[in-house]
Amino acid sequence: QVQLVESGGGKVQPGESLRLSCAASGSIFRLYAMAWYRQAPGKQRELVASITQYGGTNYADSVKGRFTISRDNAKSTVYLQMNSLKPEDTAVYYCNRAQTLLPWGRGTQVTISS
Repeated sequence: QVQLVESGGGKVQPGESLRLSCAASGSIFRLYAMAWYRQAPGKQRELVASITQYGGTNYADSVKGRFTISRDNAKSTVYLQMNSLKPEDTAVYYCNRAQTLLPWGRGTQVTISS
């Protein structure tokens, strides 16, 4: 069974950076487009960034220019480098496939607060 384990969250001040990691086990990771999603309190889960099997990337307008998604197929891991963080980036961050979703992991909490 495929498992997704997110890590790297924390509480930082506005303008600071965090790097999230997501390790996937039990699947042929390199064959799938992957994505990061986030869910803020009281809001629906939204797509933040995605990366194809070939490395092509796409971002939500709200994070474009600040976040960078990448992947390491040898480690079955996808990353999200988040710079210039804002309070509105506060949310639980999840990774998953970009299509044909797997069961969700527990996510990692990101809190931006001064």
